[in-house]
Amino acid sequence: MTELINKRWVLNKRPVGMPEDECWKLVELPVPEIEEGNILIKTLYLSIDPYMRGRMNDAKSYADPIKLGEIMTGESVGTVIESKSDNFKVGDYVCAHRGWQSYIVAPGSDRQLFRADPDIVPLSTYLGTVGMPGRTAYFGLQRVGKPKAGETVVVSAASGAVGTVVGQLAKILGCRAVGVAGGEMKCSYVTEELGFDACVDYKAGNLEGDLKQACPNGIDIYFENVGAEVSKAVAKNLNPGARIPICGFIAHYNSTNFENEETPFHVFGALDPVPEHRFFVVTEWFEEWEEATKELSNWIKEGKIKYRETVTEGLENAPQALRDVLTGKNFGKQVVKVAEQ
Repeated sequence: MTELINKRWVLNKRPVGMPEDECWKLVELPVPEIEEGNILIKTLYLSIDPYMRGRMNDAKSYADPIKLGEIMTGESVGTVIESKSDNFKVGDYVCAHRGWQSYIVAPGSDRQLFRADPDIVPLSTYLGTVGMPGRTAYFGLQRVGKPKAGETVVVSAASGAVGTVVGQLAKILGCRAVGVAGGEMKCSYVTEELGFDACVDYKAGNLEGDLKQACPNGIDIYFENVGAEVSKAVAKNLNPGARIPICGFIAHYNSTNFENEETPFHVFGALDPVPEHRFFVVTEWFEEWEEATKELSNWIKEGKIKYRETVTEGLENAPQALRDVLTGKNFGKQVVKVAEQ
């Protein structure tokens, strides 16, 4: 058997602002013989997500930063090509959160390994709409936002992997869904393809006025993905009793002086009265992931949830794919195709 070579991206230096190529190093190592109880996964797709930029900083956060020399964090979906575990067999498809690499060795007993079935939805979808971003939307909106039929839900980064699901789920739950996105093409997609009631183009130069017009009855739930000027415009339109699930704030991720940034916590915390708002992570509901994935998959099959992906070819292009996400060049969920199925 030909010796397998694992390509992996490791963190080479801390970025200042937008991460440049020298922040990473591509390392090639032989794939080791797997031990009893382990499985070997050939990576097919790699997920690229905004949170990765924050993990590159040496700063306190909800998760430990990546250390220099460590593999870049990320989730993949692939196929089992060797198994010494009773839990998985060769040919099984599985999601694993084990970084930017072409082969993954993992214990078959790892509870965070998540089965994928390409007969239900395409494999890449397990990294997007029915995967971590979709579950983030599912739990963040329902458990933190607590929507009621007839309420107005606003979501920033509305054409992205999380935002698309938030708005479509809001419609399923009987709410008015309003998106905020960058550019006429993305806004048209959000309303015409995804069925949002309105979408505000933050690049059009009249964010506050356009948002007020799109939300004539005010805003009951704001699903935060961006921060900065979007947060400030939303803050002026919140209804009494509004709820704000804070998923992230991508506008600040490349800041060179993050401690002095005016984050959504500052913006909403300064209001009187202070609206209910909190940061959340999807792992809070880990025990319910399987149920959420099934429900999201069913909505896709029923045509109630649609999605779009940007697929970048080749693991070697993962750094550029992350920069594309951070600058909004991607459309929908960003994945890297690492190998053929």
